[in-house]
Amino acid sequence: MRLTIRGWAVVVVVLASVAMAWQYGPRALNAVVTPLLVVLVAGLVVTARADRPEISRPPVDDGFVGDQRTVDLEIETNATVAATVHEPVGDGLSIDGTDADTADDSSDTGRSLVLETILEGDDRFSYEIRLTDRGERQTGPLTITISDVFGLVERRFSDEQRTSVLVYPRVHELAGAAGTDFQTLVETTDRRARDEFDHLREYRRGDALSDVNWKAAAKRPDGDLVVTEYARDENVGSALIAADCPPGWADELATAVASVTTHLLEDGVNVGLNVPDGDYEPDSGAAHYRELLAQLATLEAGELEERQRQQADVLVQADADGTRVVVNGRVLPFDQLTERDGTGWNEPADHERDSGSESGVAT
Repeated sequence: MRLTIRGWAVVVVVLASVAMAWQYGPRALNAVVTPLLVVLVAGLVVTARADRPEISRPPVDDGFVGDQRTVDLEIETNATVAATVHEPVGDGLSIDGTDADTADDSSDTGRSLVLETILEGDDRFSYEIRLTDRGERQTGPLTITISDVFGLVERRFSDEQRTSVLVYPRVHELAGAAGTDFQTLVETTDRRARDEFDHLREYRRGDALSDVNWKAAAKRPDGDLVVTEYARDENVGSALIAADCPPGWADELATAVASVTTHLLEDGVNVGLNVPDGDYEPDSGAAHYRELLAQLATLEAGELEERQRQQADVLVQADADGTRVVVNGRVLPFDQLTERDGTGWNEPADHERDSGSESGVAT
């Protein structure tokens, strides 16, 4: 507990008034000093009697780079007090906004939040963060500074709890011309019942020409191509992705592997992963997808054995020569797969925004 600048100003005024009263009489003392002393003592008592606030932090869902998440703070106090709540955010996160109903002031640096408010028993505050870099990120620790209503005395409480959020790598659509190699991989690993027709759909870039239904396309007045979809066997194939890189290239590698993994899972292929700090057997489904993303969120640089590279269906590597994907013996630059241009990446995949997908791999 300590006096604020305002509190010290009151002390100076009181001392000056006492000096004046010594020279000119007690009437000046009664008119100025007594009210100030009452206010100062009241502030000391109220602040001293305030108990440490109880703080709770609901968990925050994992997300992809570029996503927004809401951080909630639940604060319980035993009295009504003025307070300043200060919450820093760690590397890989930035403040994206504040709760307009409770925030009187917020830092514009993007690295910490300041809320000036009144705590009245049970309070809940929220603010938005943007996930800027992959990895296991944290917000906090929280600091609460309470004061009396006149702002003369303050007391600071620190809480060591933190809110953790796992940030997945950014995922890009593999829509480039080189994506046909991935479609070939899907067709060779995905057992389709070619004699069991399912439905027709419009042709999409990267579809194999063998799937184009030329008769149906000829009957369409617009002349657009259509592709035949066949019923899938319950037992789908699998693909093993191996990935490694030297130090300094883990972020590029994680982005490429996450994009390739998502592409294959959404096409119904069971995907396994072999990276320097973890091995995963081929599988599918939302739980498996999240498990792979969690591994890629904390992926570190390292080298695989040559045997592991040879056994993989897809090899992803990143270094000073760029990020590349090897499929069926062909080396594909990752920027070609994502149609990267001089201005940056193409739009992220829809599932990156938690919008769901028909394949069931969205988080």
